[in-house]
Amino acid sequence: MMVESKLKAGVIFGDAANQEYVYMPGSEVGMAQPICVYESEKGREDVTMREALRLVTVRSLRPIKHPILGDSSC
Repeated sequence: MMVESKLKAGVIFGDAANQEYVYMPGSEVGMAQPICVYESEKGREDVTMREALRLVTVRSLRPIKHPILGDSSC
């Protein structure tokens, strides 16, 4: 899946207007079951890759510049 490959490559998906972001931390690269991060106004939580892919799709998140982490590898 294209989105999964991009997440594994360091691309940050998000929506600045809604302050939502999904990304995979560098520490998870190469892991068999990597954990991703979902950030929203409510806080930050760890999610499975499957849930990260669902969030990107359902919330129509696109590659974006994170306000703290900076540019993704769009």
